[in-house]
Amino acid sequence: MQYRRNRSVFALSVSVVLSAALMTACGGDGSSSVGSDGKTTVSVGVSGNVFDMSIRLAEENGYFDKHNIKIKYVTLTASTGTSALQSGSVQFLNSSPTSYLAGLSKSLPELGVATNGGGNPLGIVVSTAFAKKHGLTAKTPAAEVAKALADSTAGASSANTKAEAGIFLKAHGVDPDKLKWVSLPSPAADKAALTKGEVDWFITSEPIPLQVQHEGDGVVVAHSDKVPEWASEQAGYGQVVVVKKDYAKGNSATVKGFVSAVQEATTYLDTHAADDKAVLDAARASLPGMPDDVLSEAVAQVDWPKTAKMDAAGWEKTVTFVKDGIGAVPDASVSADNWTNTYLP
Repeated sequence: MQYRRNRSVFALSVSVVLSAALMTACGGDGSSSVGSDGKTTVSVGVSGNVFDMSIRLAEENGYFDKHNIKIKYVTLTASTGTSALQSGSVQFLNSSPTSYLAGLSKSLPELGVATNGGGNPLGIVVSTAFAKKHGLTAKTPAAEVAKALADSTAGASSANTKAEAGIFLKAHGVDPDKLKWVSLPSPAADKAALTKGEVDWFITSEPIPLQVQHEGDGVVVAHSDKVPEWASEQAGYGQVVVVKKDYAKGNSATVKGFVSAVQEATTYLDTHAADDKAVLDAARASLPGMPDDVLSEAVAQVDWPKTAKMDAAGWEKTVTFVKDGIGAVPDASVSADNWTNTYLP
């Protein structure tokens, strides 16, 4: 499958055990620690997806080190990330716009300080049997793909991805409500249901669809290059670096160093091939166990920004996508008090 190489691509309570572990790891006071080497160690919440690439690459290429910062990774989920940030278990959170906007809707004191990825790197993967029956390949035009999916059994493991599939189908005159939908508990369950023939296709974020294709169990027939409604030009920001407002105020040098390093990394990702050695090394750290060709294609699905700076127009598109497009945060809104470019060079 060929992809464009470099795209131009709620808070629920944390369990007592998780909170205790995180608080122990970071002191629980929301502060950073300075070692004898003069470097500041900060904890950053990541999700183990392709959007973590900019942070992993910033470490891989020595950008954090240049700003005297050391990174401690804490893997979080959409339901635990915001709580971990608010408790001080992590100082930086690599957040989806949906989680960030959900936090703002609850009047949490969050501050977006950089964007480090645009669009939605989603994939629709059909089973090999369904692809053969309908004559679908990776190069089949989007309209033909949507038409083939009109009479099918679809899998989705979140309301958001189901809604994103609906955006694609509606754009080509297909009513998603007329499909048979199977709700599954996780992307891994999506994959299992497809290989067992329980669904004809599923949608989730990369790299799982590409992994299914790599293993010969399906064909990726839709992605953000084929679905402009998922791309950054229409959907806006795909990921944002978030801190607490009081942390930013009291640790401005650290925040500046962190987001400067992240911006160096996104610029690198924008200007280097997805199979560049440093890019692949960072991808392997972000998505361990995935084949290199899957990693390269997943990286190429993200719009890596040359600058991590945000603007009102970008946030308007993002809010529209989250609020009206997928209906994830009905009261989503963002103001100039919620994000800043102050810490970026």
